[in-house]
Amino acid sequence: MTAMEGLPADLRGFHNEVEGHLLAAAAHEESRNAAARFAAGLDWLSESQRVDLERQFAAEHLAIARASWQRTARRGEELRGEYEQVYRALRARLLAGLLLTVALLVAVDLVVLVAV
Repeated sequence: MTAMEGLPADLRGFHNEVEGHLLAAAAHEESRNAAARFAAGLDWLSESQRVDLERQFAAEHLAIARASWQRTARRGEELRGEYEQVYRALRARLLAGLLLTVALLVAVDLVVLVAV
């Protein structure tokens, strides 16, 4: 059991929301840092050009990160659906096997009782 599983649903939701904000803030900071590193090598740019380039670079970097997160989330949902389907099938097979075993045991008991 993880620490999150022991929390009430509303507290888990709050935790997930805070975590999302922290991840977004980190992504913004990462984008700004990447833009600053990129623009630092272009010393021929004027200050206004550098600021504009950094803004555009950071926006593009953030858009790429967002698209990557969305693809990852979609794939996670697909995998969850696939695994849930496999789990349901395995659970049904296990239940069928259990019922068959019980039926066989009852049948064996009846045969033994009739034979005695």
